[in-house]
Amino acid sequence: MLKSMSVVREAIDADVGDEPDGAMAESEARQAASGRKVLPIVEGLVLLAALIAPLVLQDYLTVFATRVIILALFALSFDLVWGYAGIMSFGQALFFGSAGYGVALLARDLDITNIFLVLPAGTIIGLTFALLLGGFLLLGRHPSSVIFVALGTLTGSYAADRLARGWYYLGGQNGIPSISPMTLGGYEFSEGPVFYYLTLGILVVVYLLCRFLVRSQFGLALAGLRENEQRIAFFGYKAQHLKAIVFAVGGTIAGLAGSLYAFHEGFVWPNMVGVVVSTQVVLYVLFGGSGTLIGAVIGTVIIEGVSFWLSDNYRDIWPIILGVLLLLVILFRPLGLISFVLAERERVGSFGAKPKENEKEKRNAAS
Repeated sequence: MLKSMSVVREAIDADVGDEPDGAMAESEARQAASGRKVLPIVEGLVLLAALIAPLVLQDYLTVFATRVIILALFALSFDLVWGYAGIMSFGQALFFGSAGYGVALLARDLDITNIFLVLPAGTIIGLTFALLLGGFLLLGRHPSSVIFVALGTLTGSYAADRLARGWYYLGGQNGIPSISPMTLGGYEFSEGPVFYYLTLGILVVVYLLCRFLVRSQFGLALAGLRENEQRIAFFGYKAQHLKAIVFAVGGTIAGLAGSLYAFHEGFVWPNMVGVVVSTQVVLYVLFGGSGTLIGAVIGTVIIEGVSFWLSDNYRDIWPIILGVLLLLVILFRPLGLISFVLAERERVGSFGAKPKENEKEKRNAAS
């Protein structure tokens, strides 16, 4: 296993070691000269800003910020799937929305709103749908192409949207309104600072778990999968199985986010499982930077914040302005906004201890 891991590490180093161009080369040169890791600093600053936000924001903005944090959790699920495993999923909203509908039905029909019941239930729903769809698309006899998986997830999301709109039990076009608040004993989690810090705590825990995952030996295999899938397969790894596992993990996180979103908004509707939301989360990760985790969070915050401000000040043309902004960023910074401060080497990450210098070379150097 250790020998295999070292081979994968060398493969990643070979792929990442290609000479970068332009601003990315300058960023890597500055970071190498300083000897500091930028990623922990960015993560710390984002966490600090999130912790103090409710103290300086007005009440309605705290409610809006809570919604953004839930969407950032949703974006994390897609960054794992696409940024680390190279799976272009246009059906991530299927797991997000199905969990939202599931907990809404529990609250409406069974009067189950306890946080220790509804959040695990939503998480399991997301995992179940991800296993079913991932097993069908990724675990066939022959390796699935990127286009096949993208179209398959897109079809699944579209089918779920049409089903929700046409099924009277799910409320049809109107969805399920007036969901009872999430509870813990006799306490109700209503909109405000308490719900904000609850979602922030969940986001931090999930983020740390994801960071641990992508820096583990499994994450090393994922990094190799992202950089060169054919080489990883040549080393004997079952690339499709690795993809199926991370696809299931992404669906699980999306299900957790969908559960929180349903109780925060107080209703669910067909768009939650549809193509629009699936495309929206792709833009979050593209804008912030894929394969970094923190880039997904930053992209979500900026896009939602700019959308909120533009829709309030330029009501007729704000979608056009936002579209042009997204296009410019994607054209000139393909690795997202995070690439302004994060070098390619740190984006991929370091795994394990550095190989020791050969003893013979040490003796030669000493002599």
